[in-house]
Amino acid sequence: MRIFTIHGSRVTEIAAGDGPEPLTSLDLPESGYVWLSCTRAELERLQLPIQTALQTLCKLQLLDLHLSDLLNAQLPSRFDFTSQYDMLVFRGLVMGAADATAASQPLKHLPRRGGPPILRRIDTSPVGFVVFDRVLLTVHPADFSLRDAYALRLMATSDSAAQAGLMPGAPDSLSLGGRGIPANPADLMLRIVNQMVDGYLALRRELSQQLDHWQAELINPKSRFSNWNALLSARLSLHQLDEICEDQRAAIQDWIEALKSWPEHDELLSRHQRDLLQVRSRDVLEHIERVLHHVQRLEQNAETAVQMHFNAQSHRTNEIMRTLTVLTAIFLPLNLIAGIFGMNFDFIPLLHRSNGFWLAMISMALTAGGLGLFFWRKRYLAHSAR
Repeated sequence: MRIFTIHGSRVTEIAAGDGPEPLTSLDLPESGYVWLSCTRAELERLQLPIQTALQTLCKLQLLDLHLSDLLNAQLPSRFDFTSQYDMLVFRGLVMGAADATAASQPLKHLPRRGGPPILRRIDTSPVGFVVFDRVLLTVHPADFSLRDAYALRLMATSDSAAQAGLMPGAPDSLSLGGRGIPANPADLMLRIVNQMVDGYLALRRELSQQLDHWQAELINPKSRFSNWNALLSARLSLHQLDEICEDQRAAIQDWIEALKSWPEHDELLSRHQRDLLQVRSRDVLEHIERVLHHVQRLEQNAETAVQMHFNAQSHRTNEIMRTLTVLTAIFLPLNLIAGIFGMNFDFIPLLHRSNGFWLAMISMALTAGGLGLFFWRKRYLAHSAR
């Protein structure tokens, strides 16, 4: 568990650990907010101290239903709200070892061998955000490295602002060109969610390279593609990523609609900060739509490549059958002539003539040549351009 107090351009981390001690003496800053971050295991173990701390800081507690949602490692991306706080659950990428409680990671169906390496490294796990007026509670898996990376970035930005001589109450636009300290809990949540979506955007190049490689193998007539198990698993994985992005988009759209219903006159949220939240929300939504569009395009490319592969195989089979049919049609009259002269009759024309053999061979050659010329003019023997 990590706890931060954020006041203007100053970020201070309160000593935190696995125990409830830091929660008992937690207070709000005079002008600022608190970021309380914990894993699902910590939330399950410290439910009572965390609820007590929220009661002290915000004069309210989490609903039991929302608490169970935050503890659910299988929950899809969704948004819910009450009159006092908003809750956003957003599925993000988890790189490395999987969370022990995440039993429903969607991409574990890949084969042990032959699967695409990029898809084998993808796992998703829900991250919960509870936004109060002056408190942000985040609940994440144990191996969620983005929390530590963003916390380090906040501390570095705070140190830079201190060296630049900014006052604690200085506006956010003065710190690193407006990319510094979030002004409120909702702003902090949107920045973390944006970092999570950027993780999906970073996968686009590797996913495209993997699918383009398979597509080239499927279309190449000289290759014998046999990695069907991995391809079908990749298509299923892309379909599930598509569903994840759809849930993410629906959750952010619900958040944007809820943001519009916030009261116009709020002493804790200026009009500039309100506009900034709307802009950041639309930016996150645009990033999600870009990921969704790319995943859908990869699904279509994979489906098109499979269809083109089978169409090319069918076309090649048709060409082979056409050639065999033409050869059969050419040699069928020759077999008929040979069968006639092989009959057991004493009197057959040309049978007792000295040049009968050559006359039969000439007639067979003329028949074969005439049929070959006929089929060539009908383009039955022509090869299709590749």
